[in-house]
Amino acid sequence: MSQMISITLPDGSVRAVERGTTPADIAAAIGPGLAKAAIAARVDGELRDIMRPLEQDAALALVTQKDEGDALELARHDYAHILAEAVQALFPGTQITFGPATEDGFYYDFAPTAERGMFTEEDLPAIEEKMREIIRADKPLIREVVARDDLIAQWKAEGETFKAEWAAELPQGEELTVYHSGAKGQPGSWYDMCRGPHLASTGKLDPDAFKLMRVSGAYWRGDQKNAQLSRIYGTGWLNKKQLNAHLLRLEEAAKRDHRKLGREMDLFHLQQEAHGSVFWHPKGYIMWRELEAYMRRAIDDAGYREVKTPQVMDARQWEQSGHWGKYRENMFVIPDEVPNTEDEGPLVSEAAEWMALKPMNCPAHVLIFKQGIKSYRDLPMRIYENGCCHRNEPHGALHGLMRVRQFTQDDAHIFCREDQIVEEVRAFCALADRVYKDFGFTYAIKLALRPEQRFGSDAMWDQAESELRNAVAAAGLATDEYGWEELPGEGAFYAPKLEWHLTDAIGRTWQVGTIQSDRVLPERLDAAYVGEDGEKHRPVMLHRAIFGSYERFIGILIEHFAGKVPLWLAPVQAVVATIVSDADDYAATVLAKLKAAGIRAEIDLRNEKINYKVREHSLAKVPNLLVVGKREAEESKVALRVLGADQPQRILDLDEAVAALAKEALAPDMA
Repeated sequence: MSQMISITLPDGSVRAVERGTTPADIAAAIGPGLAKAAIAARVDGELRDIMRPLEQDAALALVTQKDEGDALELARHDYAHILAEAVQALFPGTQITFGPATEDGFYYDFAPTAERGMFTEEDLPAIEEKMREIIRADKPLIREVVARDDLIAQWKAEGETFKAEWAAELPQGEELTVYHSGAKGQPGSWYDMCRGPHLASTGKLDPDAFKLMRVSGAYWRGDQKNAQLSRIYGTGWLNKKQLNAHLLRLEEAAKRDHRKLGREMDLFHLQQEAHGSVFWHPKGYIMWRELEAYMRRAIDDAGYREVKTPQVMDARQWEQSGHWGKYRENMFVIPDEVPNTEDEGPLVSEAAEWMALKPMNCPAHVLIFKQGIKSYRDLPMRIYENGCCHRNEPHGALHGLMRVRQFTQDDAHIFCREDQIVEEVRAFCALADRVYKDFGFTYAIKLALRPEQRFGSDAMWDQAESELRNAVAAAGLATDEYGWEELPGEGAFYAPKLEWHLTDAIGRTWQVGTIQSDRVLPERLDAAYVGEDGEKHRPVMLHRAIFGSYERFIGILIEHFAGKVPLWLAPVQAVVATIVSDADDYAATVLAKLKAAGIRAEIDLRNEKINYKVREHSLAKVPNLLVVGKREAEESKVALRVLGADQPQRILDLDEAVAALAKEALAPDMA
């Protein structure tokens, strides 16, 4: 076997090197600057350790901190391992389990000794300091391939029962690797089972670029029937500047938390008696109604017809649609206890007549489509519903308005012919673009491709994915400007989908809108139309939403605007506040004029100092405060204070102020 291999670099040049040469060696041969900067390598596209020997011809790309995505993933993976090493050094006898990188950091699950008990927030400073000590020690991170039986025996001997269990269940042919922190067998060395990759040493991390955030409970392998574990979360970055920016974002996010602002603005509340559902207060429901009216105008203009479908449907309908096999655990069933069934298997005795609250609207819309004979001339048929749905989300996953069990979708389904798909999707892209821009959002658009578990043939999926690509291109959105990206394996079980990811005021992203191209459900539910040839044909069903759900979209709006929503959405658009009781009659006149102009206004005649009133209404995020005293009453003027404005107040004629507010209070599609 030749001892020389060919390594192709990104610029197309080829280097002949000895087998066993590492990417670090090649970086050093190119230049000292690259040798210092390189932290990992992509070998034939696979991210690998920079110290892992090259054994065959390959394409090689060296990774530096400028490749932020790869660099952050490596750093966070290393922080997780260092966390585990620190915990075991400080608390001997603690067992380790798993510790993955996350979107903005890392966590690790531990099984503390019975004597020690679960970890608490008070333990975090000492663990952080130990982690910094390990980082500053610059211990090499060394990959080792190990024999399965030897590793299992070693884990058992060391009392690491969780690791031993996991290693025993990995596929027999899979190569097992461990990473040593420090030279194997030397004092202070530590190791964990891991596929990698890792940085070359702990010192490649910045000891001031991470922070342990919190402690929570967890269960081994996510099953509450298993042993309870202690999970420690951290955030990790490439440098202290990035960490500080992230902590500042978290601080800002806490100020914007929709649950906190929802209480302060008296919009809604949640309570245990209806866990996972929302109690909308009058002010919150005004926001809901304004959004609903806005969306109705948009869908009316776009040629949709609104419908209303039942909340409860026969479980056999869900079996036929395929949701019973794929989605049963998330459905509320009446009665509550129904035997588990195999996917696609028999439901229950036909006499049982089990019912289920609908988790989505699509099967009901197919039933509406099937009423009466449809011709090719009737298509496209666009059916819209503000549809209330129920999903049995896990208790721990519920989060304010962002994830609930009862929600209302701005849901629609377009039944169309094959030759109409691209144009219908293009038109939807234009509609979604208009809506999101009306709210001031920028967005990225992504194509979620076929999952491993799916209905339909590969040819069907090829066609559906191609149609969505073509439609986005026709809309001019398949560009870097719109963050175009394809997401393998993330489509629904019945269809690929386009996703709209909004970016909010502090840089967070929220996946909201979607359109899916579905040929499966019309087939399963026997939807058909009569074609030009007089024969029956299957329509294609486009599932689409823009808000996603009203609950979640309102939560996003509250946080995006920090409660200071656009005037047309504000529950109370103006408050007339008096300085002295002598102005009470004039304040009532101001209020009447505001209401006559269509402005949602209230009056504050309390015998309180004006500064107190200003503070209170500012906390409630009232956009406009019209302050009136004796002078304003005599001159038919108001002192207008605008929430968040640089200018404290402006003195305006009453009619001028009312006209300006009435114009600003129009929804963007009506202005």
